[in-house]
Amino acid sequence: MTNTMTKPAKEITLPDGYLPSPDEDFMNPLQLEYFRRKLINWKEDILRESAETLQNLQEDNLREPDIADRASSETDWSVELRTRDRQRKLVAKIDSALRRIETGEYGYCEVTGEPISLRRLDARPIATMTIEAQEAHERAEKVHRED
Repeated sequence: MTNTMTKPAKEITLPDGYLPSPDEDFMNPLQLEYFRRKLINWKEDILRESAETLQNLQEDNLREPDIADRASSETDWSVELRTRDRQRKLVAKIDSALRRIETGEYGYCEVTGEPISLRRLDARPIATMTIEAQEAHERAEKVHRED
């Protein structure tokens, strides 16, 4: 069984400097490949940074003999670990977006079924809603929290 999330069924070559355009068919093979690569590169960057952080935490573990310096280091580690936890959640969202590419659902709003703008997807390739649907969702969430 091959991993379709990292390698497309048919190799698609993107032209140099390719950017998705509204003049093309929405979510055509070039656009899907563009976003697939963007997501994979983003995920690889996050995983590399996480590995570096883990290595740094292991190396710095007992370097601070002074209690004040050690407390400062522990605060820094805590911030790093919270950042890594957020990034772990982001990796899950990236994996979900890659699955949507494979199933043909990528680029369409999970609420309305309408296409998500290419500008929004380029800025936030894990987006699952149009801006309008996201804003409505956030307004409803705010009202719900205030109750």
